[in-house]
Amino acid sequence: MMYWGSYGMGGWGVVLMAVDTVLFWVLVIVAVVALVRVLSCWPGRGDRERSNSEQLLAERFARDEIDEQAYRCDLETLRQVRHSTSGGS
Repeated sequence: MMYWGSYGMGGWGVVLMAVDTVLFWVLVIVAVVALVRVLSCWPGRGDRERSNSEQLLAERFARDEIDEQAYRCDLETLRQVRHSTSGGS
């Protein structure tokens, strides 16, 4: 029997369509979050870690854990490592 204005979908059809829609949007959101996490780990992260290492070195110097000569030597070493890993010559 044909129902007026209906596609012949019963109650379970409506429920399954709603569940499919929710699952689709959950997958889209999970994919976007994963993509953002992956992209945020690549180029910029190394620069932050290097600046953090220089900041840590400066803090050690400020606390008098190392002397000026050791500070300058270690700072130069950090900068050389950064220069060599960034592909510069």
